[in-house]
Amino acid sequence: MAAIVPTKYAPDSVNDLKDLLRGHNKVKVAGFDVDGVLRGKFMSKDKFLSAVSSDGFGFCSVILYAVFRISDGAFTRSISGWDLHDAVYSRELLISNSANGYHDLIATIDLSTFRMIPWENNVPFFLVSFLDPETKAPVSVCPRGVLKKFVGKAEQSGWQCIAGIEFEYFQFKETPHSLAEKKFLDLQPLTPGMHGYSLLRTQLNSDYFRDIFDVAQAFEVDIEAHHTETGPGVFETALAYTTALRVADNALLFKYLVKSLGMKYGITPSFMAKPWGNLPGCSGHIHVSLQDSNGNNIFAVKPEELQGGREGAAYDELKYISQTAEYFLAGVLDGLTDVMPTLVPTINGYKRLVAGEAFWAPNAVTYGYDSRAASVRVISPPSVPPTATRFEIRVTGADVNPFFALSAIFGLGLRGIEKKLPLPVPPISHFSLEDKKAGKITMLPQSLETATERMVRPDSIAREIFGDEFVDHFGGTREHEIKLWNEAVTSWEVERYLELA
Repeated sequence: MAAIVPTKYAPDSVNDLKDLLRGHNKVKVAGFDVDGVLRGKFMSKDKFLSAVSSDGFGFCSVILYAVFRISDGAFTRSISGWDLHDAVYSRELLISNSANGYHDLIATIDLSTFRMIPWENNVPFFLVSFLDPETKAPVSVCPRGVLKKFVGKAEQSGWQCIAGIEFEYFQFKETPHSLAEKKFLDLQPLTPGMHGYSLLRTQLNSDYFRDIFDVAQAFEVDIEAHHTETGPGVFETALAYTTALRVADNALLFKYLVKSLGMKYGITPSFMAKPWGNLPGCSGHIHVSLQDSNGNNIFAVKPEELQGGREGAAYDELKYISQTAEYFLAGVLDGLTDVMPTLVPTINGYKRLVAGEAFWAPNAVTYGYDSRAASVRVISPPSVPPTATRFEIRVTGADVNPFFALSAIFGLGLRGIEKKLPLPVPPISHFSLEDKKAGKITMLPQSLETATERMVRPDSIAREIFGDEFVDHFGGTREHEIKLWNEAVTSWEVERYLELA
């Protein structure tokens, strides 16, 4: 299987591309920023074909950052970029300044991502990755470039990174104008009540519900399952299992298509992790495994081990996963607390994890066989065939940037395999609630501030797998979020303190 599975009609050559674009006068191109926001534009067909035939085209560095180099070529500084509301980050990142006037990055076009956008009269669409304009190397915080690094590392061992992603998301009967007019207060859910897996609730707004599935298929974002989840107006959609790069593309393109369809129907879908304090949040569970060059799942046990399980398994719950999978799991658990901002990147995301046990949102360094209470759910025989053996990372919310989350998961897992790490803790079944209260279980950071402080410290495992440049820049973007949050006065504070303080 290729590192990224190309779309069905992806061109093999410029001549094929010209045939695909016959009859079109424009092309839409886009790339992802550090928050997973899709940033793009229309290009004329001639300009697009010229870019394909060269290194790419210029794209303003403010969406990520720009590098300034001194005469000997040594890296010195980068320009602070935009946050998800187009505000420039509040402090200099990597000794950043505006000396070079936010010069262009090179956006290189990935022809394997060719699609037509069904809701835009089938305009041709391509994704881009961002390169340094001088070295032509991937920009250190380009989401697609970061994940490609870890996919490449796995390939050196003859493995493919395989993944699937599930999103839960609320729907509101609101438009961008009504959200602004209401100041995001008293929003109307698409449907009332708690109706997980309901066949009745899908009869309401049925055109919108069905369109998500059908349009996703036409947009080559394959869906495995699509249903209502518990909560007012909540849907859940599981994206098809494929290569890590393809599923990360698919995940953020899925958000784009759902939001685009929502505008058509006067609906605002939200992938915010915790929009309601007293209701379950929105998960973004990630399933991962590794395959060899023949498509065999290397997390699976050998056929002869299916009878009694693998000898030497650290615990009975792990006897139907391979030794390689056990090392991978140990690596994820060993570094989980150090990479939390890549898994839970927003202030709001940690609200989902606080007291998360009540809503199946795990908040500790735990794992267990088929356990939805654990941070890492081990999925293996006897509940699934050996070919479906995998790990489900349940920490992530729907607001996740899947490129960074998958990079962290595979980076930690590959580190565990390389170092043959032992499991740091027993399965969750070995612990009680009292053990958790007594501090016998390592808790995950409970705020973005705590998580970021842990990630950026000098001896963080995040620095070992991602490198200093990524950690310093991405950590700076999270510190920007924290600063804005600390400066904000919330309605809760006003209601609690205004009269009686």
